[in-house]
Amino acid sequence: MRRGLARVAGRRIAAVEFPRSRVRPIAVTPRPAALAARVAGRSISAVHRRGKRVVLELAATGRGADEPLWLAIEPRMTGLMLLAEPPSAEHVRMVVRLAPQRGGPAEFTFWDRRGLGTIRLLDARGLEAACGPAKHGPDGLAITAADLATALGQSRRAVKVALLDQRAVAGIGNIYAAEILFRAGLDPRTPCRRLHDEQWEAVADAARNILAEAVRLEGSSIGDETYRTVDARTGRFQKRHRVYGHAGERCGACGTEIARIVQAQRSTFFCPTCQQRPSRWRS
Repeated sequence: MRRGLARVAGRRIAAVEFPRSRVRPIAVTPRPAALAARVAGRSISAVHRRGKRVVLELAATGRGADEPLWLAIEPRMTGLMLLAEPPSAEHVRMVVRLAPQRGGPAEFTFWDRRGLGTIRLLDARGLEAACGPAKHGPDGLAITAADLATALGQSRRAVKVALLDQRAVAGIGNIYAAEILFRAGLDPRTPCRRLHDEQWEAVADAARNILAEAVRLEGSSIGDETYRTVDARTGRFQKRHRVYGHAGERCGACGTEIARIVQAQRSTFFCPTCQQRPSRWRS
């Protein structure tokens, strides 16, 4: 999402609209009218990512003691950032109109079918509080074994559940946690405190490699393929899934049937043969 939306960097925001709809409203802070008034006229300095949020950096207007602001958008389960036509009009949550520019997009949209996403306008202190070290651990694309061991080494939580904790490692979601643990050869039910250094190294290596590959392939469009890129194309990483969504099918590595369990109210997929519990825990 961030890479696709990066083309709006340098553009000036003409107006922000929050269309009326009968569907479940999303959380907008401050209220839509106030947010729109504070954003209009500002230029988009850059488009960032903080964990699972797309963050637009908005330049100061130059009026008085005005300072830069950040528009932080968290898509969650079904949110989309779009430069293309949205899948439906009723689930359009925000439209950002851009000042005219030859050859550039006229607007971009935040669309969210289930209404779980959030939009927040933040100053520097608010950004630090929402996305700083107190809320976000090291980024999954750069996580190390030492980072994981420090954050989770003493935890009694199952390793799959712990990897979803954004305070421990930022950016890993349910699909990718399952695929990471398959590549690392670890049973998702293993308590974190039972893992030794070599296993944390395997998890960190798998996280960096899988997330980088998934970004390159523009994400995973699963089920009804709600997730789309900013120009409305489906992602391609779902074609590389080894366990996620494959319950009842044979593991491509060993032929064992892929299992599905529920952890922390989320589906977990794994191969009982390829993903072993550490020997000292089994004993």
